[in-house]
Amino acid sequence: MTYRCNATCSFCDIWEKPSPYVTVQQVTQNLKDLKRLGVKVIDFTGGEPLLHRQLDQLLTIAKQLGFITTITTNGLLYPKYAERLKGKVDMLHFSLDSPHQEEHDQMRGVACFDFVMKSIKVARSLGERPDILFTVFEHNVHQIEQMWKEICLPNDLVLILNPVFDYNDVKTGQSLSTKTLKTLRHWAKQKNIYLNEAFLTLREDGGNHINKPVCKAGSTTVVISPENKLVLPCYHLGLKEFSIEGKLYELYKSETVQKLVALEGRLPACEGCTINCYMQPSFAVTLNKYWWKALPSTLKYNRIKGTWKQLF
Repeated sequence: MTYRCNATCSFCDIWEKPSPYVTVQQVTQNLKDLKRLGVKVIDFTGGEPLLHRQLDQLLTIAKQLGFITTITTNGLLYPKYAERLKGKVDMLHFSLDSPHQEEHDQMRGVACFDFVMKSIKVARSLGERPDILFTVFEHNVHQIEQMWKEICLPNDLVLILNPVFDYNDVKTGQSLSTKTLKTLRHWAKQKNIYLNEAFLTLREDGGNHINKPVCKAGSTTVVISPENKLVLPCYHLGLKEFSIEGKLYELYKSETVQKLVALEGRLPACEGCTINCYMQPSFAVTLNKYWWKALPSTLKYNRIKGTWKQLF
């Protein structure tokens, strides 16, 4: 939607980029082409996606075309726009990285803890089923229990555990320890907690390896920038961008683009990568140990949310 954000998270650099807002006309045409390409899920992301004032219109179009929709927000604007978004977001995630107000606000660079709490109440009053997206660091893994017991269970929310990852020049502190990975495996088995165990196995294996790549970012994920450009092989690497100009289907199928897609997971910068948003779909397309590790949690989440019905 845009790279702009009303927060300044220390573990993200997207908000630092100058950015336009993608237009309704561009998204409408792209969604039609994505449908032709076989895409199932549309993630309206940012920056902060709720900064886009026509987001509700774009969600309506996506739902009319039969897509599963997902949004992750810091909560600052959700109470304001909740009525307009009602019933249009299949997977609504509120980012919350600590059950303690001061700590969460410090990590986000803005006072947004109270807005998340308000967003939960507003969403529940509207019959929505939001999730809490908890980015797990070495320093906050001990807070999972409190987050689960005090915020998620009383509100019947799914707690999504999102192991942190480094990318480009963004450093997130020390790697998750063996002890932390073991702790995460324990929590993955609990009620209303989602964690893709394949994320943990991949970290134990040293991430993606270019001589035998796990990552399928180019062939499972289509990344479109706010400038309406196709970004390859993934957003975080951003090796090449192509202007779409209303012809996404033809562009993606072109020989030039497909040559870049074929390099997924094989470029020097891909060595050791553990970026969750690309690994999640990558684990779903190749029958290997990661596929089996990912299966139980995937079934668990889709059963809770009911989204599995829309995949067929």
